[in-house]
Amino acid sequence: MKVWLLSISRVLARLSLFIMWLAGLGLVAMTSIVAYQVYMRFIVNSSPAWTEAGAIMIMSWFIFLGAAVGVREKFHMGFDVLLYVLPDSALPWLRSISDIFIFIFAAGMVVYGSELAIRFWSTTIPVLGLPTSFTYFPIIVSGALMCLFIIERMALRLAGEPVDAASPSEITEV
Repeated sequence: MKVWLLSISRVLARLSLFIMWLAGLGLVAMTSIVAYQVYMRFIVNSSPAWTEAGAIMIMSWFIFLGAAVGVREKFHMGFDVLLYVLPDSALPWLRSISDIFIFIFAAGMVVYGSELAIRFWSTTIPVLGLPTSFTYFPIIVSGALMCLFIIERMALRLAGEPVDAASPSEITEV
C-alpha cells in the first residue's frame, strides 16, 4: 500500500508543479493585459472594456491556484510557536490538527463556492460575456485541490512518511 501511496504522491507532485506553472502563466497574462490596457488608455486613448474584468478574472485564478500549491508545499500560515515549547513528539499531532482545520476550510470553499456558482450561473459578466459563476470557479477548484493535498499529506503521515518539517529543536541558528 505504501508503494501505491508514494506513486500517487508523485503524481500529485507533478500536478502541483503544473498548477504552479499555470498560476505563473496567469500572472504573466494578467500583467500583459494590464500593460495593454495602460497602453490603450494613455497612448491610443481608447481603453478596451474587457481588460479590467479579464485581468481580475485571471488574477483570481492564479491567486487561488497558488494558494492550493502553497497548501501542498506547506507555505500556508500556521501557528508554529507551540512547536518551540512542546516536545518534538507533539509535531505530528499539531501538524495533523492544522491539516484538519485546513481541510475543513477548503471543504467550505468547495461547498459555498459551489452554491455561489449555482446561484449566479444565469447572470453574465457584461464585458466578458461569461456567466458570473466563472468568478467563483477558482474558489471551488482551489478548495478541491487543497482537500486533495491535505488528504495526501495525512495519508503519508499515517503511513509513516516524514511529511513534517524538522522540529524546532533541530533547527540551528545561522
